[in-house]
Amino acid sequence: MANRSFPGILSGGWGTLAFEPFRRGIEIHWLEKGATADDPSLALLRYAPGAAVPRHRHLGLETIVVLEGIQSDDNGDYAQGAVVLNAAGSEHRVWSNDGCVVLIHWTRPVVMLGDE
Repeated sequence: MANRSFPGILSGGWGTLAFEPFRRGIEIHWLEKGATADDPSLALLRYAPGAAVPRHRHLGLETIVVLEGIQSDDNGDYAQGAVVLNAAGSEHRVWSNDGCVVLIHWTRPVVMLGDE
């Protein structure tokens, strides 16, 4: 696979990208989707106001950079510019009251524990 670049992603350039449905109220744009479920993946997630992800467990490190808005989880609120590291084995719920956009990298998939 050839190297790729995404100019301006951190400064709003994500707004020109095509997103697709991912979960209720959350859209995704894959920057790099792993060939298998266990491969690392990199994506942009766009949360509608009030969208949430139920409780889940991380099988590998998850890294989040908040590009716009505020993303919240059981541990706090993360505004634009925040970097969040969710360690392998950690569990939490995630939501955004007013909507947000995050850059997210999964080294391994997550296991859903809660209801949709």
